Amino acid sequence: MATQNSNIYSVSSLNRAAKSLLETSLGVVWLSGEISNLTIAVSGHWYFTLKDHNAQIKCAMFRGNNSRTGFTPKHGQQVLVRGKLSLYEARGDYQLIVETMAPEGDGLLKQQFEELKCQLAAQGLFSESLKKPLPEIIKRVGIITSSTGAALHDILSVLQRRDPRLQVVIYPSQVQGQGSAFSVASQIALANARNECDVLIVGRGGGSLEDLWCFNEAEVAYAIYRSQLPVISAVGHEIDITISDFVADLRAATPSAAAELVSQHKTFVSTQLDSLMTRLKQAMLNTMQHKIHQQSVLKQTLLQHDPKHKLQQQAQHLDEISLRLQHAMQQKCQQQLNLTNQLQNRLQQASPAHYIKIEQQKQQQLNRQLTQAILAKLNNSEQHLHHQMQQLHAFSPLATLARGYAIVKDTKGKVCTDASTLKTGENIQVTLDKGQINAQVI
Repeated sequence: MATQNSNIYSVSSLNRAAKSLLETSLGVVWLSGEISNLTIAVSGHWYFTLKDHNAQIKCAMFRGNNSRTGFTPKHGQQVLVRGKLSLYEARGDYQLIVETMAPEGDGLLKQQFEELKCQLAAQGLFSESLKKPLPEIIKRVGIITSSTGAALHDILSVLQRRDPRLQVVIYPSQVQGQGSAFSVASQIALANARNECDVLIVGRGGGSLEDLWCFNEAEVAYAIYRSQLPVISAVGHEIDITISDFVADLRAATPSAAAELVSQHKTFVSTQLDSLMTRLKQAMLNTMQHKIHQQSVLKQTLLQHDPKHKLQQQAQHLDEISLRLQHAMQQKCQQQLNLTNQLQNRLQQASPAHYIKIEQQKQQQLNRQLTQAILAKLNNSEQHLHHQMQQLHAFSPLATLARGYAIVKDTKGKVCTDASTLKTGENIQVTLDKGQINAQVI
């Protein structure tokens, strides 16, 4: 088959050309999809598949980029990514090199909500033991919300209808947009510094998650946590849950519901007055009955202090003590008898004769061991002495004479070791193994 060499690609060159074409043709792309097959390598790089109902694409996000995402994606999470199309030459895999990633839609806000919720819960800000009860009698209510919002109108309408006597202090605050969290937190701190209210209502009307977001900020949560005044969180509608709801001392489903919690209806106040009057009458009746009872008790006390009655009581008490003493003596005697029997049994079991026999056996054993040790020592000493005598005999001059040698001495008794020192005609004495010889040098 005829071919032109210029049109033949190697696998590497083809993949390289395809990679260049992909990277230059589309440039940066935005992609929405669901995370699957996520792998976090030891190097810190992320490898995953992004898919929708009909297709999927392999993706890689290197550590330098994924460290800036602020979260770790999970399997099944819907995300929005930005990246460049490329090709992994070694395997010919078509893939997207991801540069940025964020949860899609409200997912980011919800994720931030859950992360802050877990963080504050771990710090104990939601603990029930920190919840302050509302005062039994509320005279003045502080309201922290927008001065132009519907929430303030709803709260004031409910308070006016239910309890017109209740005083209200409004701390106007920004409740939406940039700087709103700081505004709400500052007004909470101001209300505490002025300390002119019995309770605070913090909230606003309904809206989207983003609209209500300042009540999910840590700044507002810590301000509520630090508040010495009881705080009621009243944000949005009943279905809206915010971080401030968890930190506050009490949550109200709506701003109107919060107003009902701090107010008492006029009819209820009237009913309370009637109830208090009834309780007062009952208390007076109870006091009278108590005084009558006290008088009866005093009479009984006087009777108990009568001398005759006192003597009878003492006599009866003396009889009881006598019986108890007699019973105690009997018990003590029986205990001593039992103890004596026990000691007698133990004494019989621990007979001195038994211990003497054991000690005698030990003494006999020690005597045998001592005799054996002495005999062994004598035998060793005898052998050692015999060995020493043999060594001494081996070095003795007598032993040397026994082997045929002789000792020559001059007339002065000095041992001669050199023949040149002797003169002709000089007398010498020769000592043999047995006997001596007097001789003359010739």
